[in-house]
Amino acid sequence: MLRSAEVFGAFLRLGLTSFGGPVAHIGYFRAEFVTRREWLTDADYAELVALCQFLPGPASSQVGFALGLMRAGWLGAVAAFVGFTLPSAIIMLAVALGAGLAGLTGVIAALKLVAVAVVAQAVLGMARTLCPDGPRATIAVGAVLALGLLAGPWAMVAVIVAGALIGAVLRLDTGTGQGGLHIPVARPVAFAALALFALGLIGLPLLADHNAGIALADSMFRAGALVFGGGHVVLPLLQAELVAPGLVSDGDFLAGYAAAQAIPGPLFTFATYLGGLGGLTGACIATLAIFAPGFLLLVGVLPFWQALRGVQAVRAGMAGANAAVVGILGAALYDPVFTSAVGSLWQFGFALACFVALQVWRLPVWAVVLAAGLAGAAGLAM
Repeated sequence: MLRSAEVFGAFLRLGLTSFGGPVAHIGYFRAEFVTRREWLTDADYAELVALCQFLPGPASSQVGFALGLMRAGWLGAVAAFVGFTLPSAIIMLAVALGAGLAGLTGVIAALKLVAVAVVAQAVLGMARTLCPDGPRATIAVGAVLALGLLAGPWAMVAVIVAGALIGAVLRLDTGTGQGGLHIPVARPVAFAALALFALGLIGLPLLADHNAGIALADSMFRAGALVFGGGHVVLPLLQAELVAPGLVSDGDFLAGYAAAQAIPGPLFTFATYLGGLGGLTGACIATLAIFAPGFLLLVGVLPFWQALRGVQAVRAGMAGANAAVVGILGAALYDPVFTSAVGSLWQFGFALACFVALQVWRLPVWAVVLAAGLAGAAGLAM
């Protein structure tokens, strides 16, 4: 219980302060759980990020779920999910019920600039650990260049696969041992999770005509099961599921999506807003249904992945994949994190000051977030 409470507290704070979208969340998680709490190493963290990027679903929430599971078992996994998701879910439900975000423009702008600093610190720290030689540094730079040429939800998956193949071919030196990442999932539990995933994809459409709640769950489950590449990719899927049939107006849809990008926490709580347009019950159904597929798939593959990663060639491949993850974070540092936050030299200086506070003065993330939020409220981040 004590460990699950620790997990809940850590992720609740992140849920309240993690602005900037899925890639920024990866930076916040690294600062909290690799650097500050030392729950796992950079290499193990990058491996977990790479695995979650391979799977459909919200990658940052899957990483958080896995960290909670690793730290405090199933109760910890639930605590991580609830802590990280609850703040943004409450805000999005409030927006659906008629509340607005007026008056917070300056604070939001400041916290987006903090996200630039957090992601920059994560890229720098992970590059030092995961790209210690020429081949891996080249893989990271190649990943950035590839993402500049490739488009679509499969681009990041393709880059990670390419990094893994290059790492295996080059037989990158990973040292001895299999690393410290261990997330306890029994194989019967994994098979049950995969069965539930298949049941959701096959069974919910068969029952959707009988009940509006089941129809909503079906739409959200299918969207969560098919989205690769982060929360933004879910937009066209949800638009096809809800706007095209006339269940949600285009204006309401776009207003909710704009609000989702302006708040901390997972972008998938956009589903909370869409379900919340019909009330509290719809919000709960939509939230659980869109997150469930990604978590079920993660639980389903973990024990098999942990057995496979003991093979030396696989470890060499993961070294290449980890270098590619550094490149993905570097690319995302520019777009969307930097481009969506920095529009002037003053804002660049603001972000740089946050970076120095984190990297040089070693101030905790929460302190920098608090100071930046106050500065934003005073109009100093516009």
